[in-house]
Amino acid sequence: MTAESAAPATFRDYLELTKPRLSLLSVITTLVGYFAARPPSNPTKFTLLFIGTALAAGGVAALNQWLEHDTDAKMRRTADRPIPAGKVATGSAFVLGWLMCSIALFILFAHVDRMAALFTLLTVISYLGWYTPAKKRSRWSTEIGAVAGAFPPLIGWCAGEGRVSALGWILFGVLFFWQIPHFMAVAWTYRRDYSAVHFPMLPVRDESGRHVAAWSLINAIALVVVSLLPVFLKLASFAYGAAAAAAGAWFIWRAIAFTRAATRDAMARKLFLASILYLPLVLGALVADRLLVP
Repeated sequence: MTAESAAPATFRDYLELTKPRLSLLSVITTLVGYFAARPPSNPTKFTLLFIGTALAAGGVAALNQWLEHDTDAKMRRTADRPIPAGKVATGSAFVLGWLMCSIALFILFAHVDRMAALFTLLTVISYLGWYTPAKKRSRWSTEIGAVAGAFPPLIGWCAGEGRVSALGWILFGVLFFWQIPHFMAVAWTYRRDYSAVHFPMLPVRDESGRHVAAWSLINAIALVVVSLLPVFLKLASFAYGAAAAAAGAWFIWRAIAFTRAATRDAMARKLFLASILYLPLVLGALVADRLLVP
């Protein structure tokens, strides 16, 4: 059954089209940037930032699924998504995605901050116009996607401060370097799916996984270094530094375990789970430090 001949889509189908878990990560990291900037209390701006970011993230996800519904249909992990499963028509996904993105940009530009709207637009363009096509053409697609995925803290920082200062760019770096080991672990686990649709990403090209693991470790180390910069720049306290160092040591340990060929498949899953826990620990510690420490 094709998407065009499917029964009317339900609200749940459209919600799934927006990739709510991934979109929630974008919203949370935007709010991390906002609160880390220590803005004056403004419930209206906060609410509109939340709504605008949520709409943008959901709209980009819908358009991404619209662009990739052909390859999604060929992979086991994505074949059940709303378009390839015939739950949502391609035209509906296209209209919904652009409508959500357009409303989001209007809200952010008119009622939050113009630079925040600009970084949102850059997120939309880089994700849909750069990262999505690169998945079919470039070994560097994961790194390109990491650029798009690192913009949300800058959106929040601009909303909070009206400009981007050093800590905002550090948050960008944290998100960028975090995504590499996170998605390398995912891509290694599902490398056969990606190979089936001829995505030339590193985990598909590197059959042994040696380079995948080494690249994950390098970026994990870079992540920890960047995460400690706020302490050295006196933008955060030593308490935050201790928390970031402890979480970082654990994350690097998981990345080192991923380099062992005999247990690489199992360690990919553990590295993925470690990445899921690492990010809220470090970002939460930073926000708490910025809000609670004078």
